[in-house]
Amino acid sequence: MNKILTTCTAIVAALILAACGNKQETKNNENMKQELNLTQEWDKVFPLSDKVNHRKVTFETQYGLTLAADLYTPKDVDGKLPAIAVSGPFGAVKEQSSGLYAMRMAERGFVALAFDPSYTGESSGEPRRTASPDINTEDFMAAVDFLSQLENVDPERIGIIGICGWGGIALNAAAADPRIKATVASTMYDMTRISSNGYYDSDNNEDARHAAREAMGKQRLTDPMAMAGGVIDPLPEEVPQFVKDYHAYYKTPRGYHKRSGNSNDGWRVIGTQAYANSRFLYYINEIRSAVMVMHGEKAHSRYFGEAAYHYMVDGKAEGYNFIGKPNPNPDNKQLLIIPGASHCDLYDGGEGNYIPWDTLAEFFNKNLK
Repeated sequence: MNKILTTCTAIVAALILAACGNKQETKNNENMKQELNLTQEWDKVFPLSDKVNHRKVTFETQYGLTLAADLYTPKDVDGKLPAIAVSGPFGAVKEQSSGLYAMRMAERGFVALAFDPSYTGESSGEPRRTASPDINTEDFMAAVDFLSQLENVDPERIGIIGICGWGGIALNAAAADPRIKATVASTMYDMTRISSNGYYDSDNNEDARHAAREAMGKQRLTDPMAMAGGVIDPLPEEVPQFVKDYHAYYKTPRGYHKRSGNSNDGWRVIGTQAYANSRFLYYINEIRSAVMVMHGEKAHSRYFGEAAYHYMVDGKAEGYNFIGKPNPNPDNKQLLIIPGASHCDLYDGGEGNYIPWDTLAEFFNKNLK
């Protein structure tokens, strides 16, 4: 009898402990959710379309960060719709290019989410304007989580758009997460390649990388919070054309926003340190879902997009030291070069209205079936 009582007591105790543990886990999960002070006024660099509905939303990542986003939905459309998550450029905010992309896609029948990455804009994370290959990839996957749970979204029909530095991040997310059924990388940078090799691979040697690593190490001890990388203003007389293009977007009413690092004091000097020692796109040759790499003919960054496309399809490309197998599904991969367009023209269309919105919609409609 005593043995029976002892056994029963142990079982009850175990159940109590388990219940307490579940309560604590629930409490911890609730603590992950952070209250954000979101701006409710319309403060985008573009006007709101009368064809869409808009609301501010938040969602959590698996790193315990809360991201702020704008959700755009087409008016007078019922049922389960395909959805698209959008972010970028690197150092920008959802009130700029990514919000415009999302709104234009919503005009064409998609539920579209433009989000501020971790540590950026209205999203949570301290210190501000820092980055991580893992965390930024998770940002996209957490956006897919959020969209998948909306009542008006078909969770089997979700795609993503990454702009500029977030184009490379989008490809990395597509390689990691098969739930992403279609991806557009627009005017993309490979942040890992430029962080370690410099522009046009001009510093692609061990000595240059070692010197950069030493400088980062010193920066961490002297002033780890120092900022750099905002668009230079006023412009010096002698600067490359792409710097002028950045200024024309980020420093004028066309694209300036008070929360954008690129429009103001930039990014943490050591904020991309982890990117310099990584290779983001190693497995993109294994992406089975549809991908469009879209670049301007005159973009200084065009070599990033073309190399990523060729490695994704062929398993090898100029600028890639590794060689992989050809893609198992090459037929749903596309390289789209926009005649006459520069890098920043694909932020908002530029004076030539270069962004082919209907072509993007056709790509997603075809591949989000």
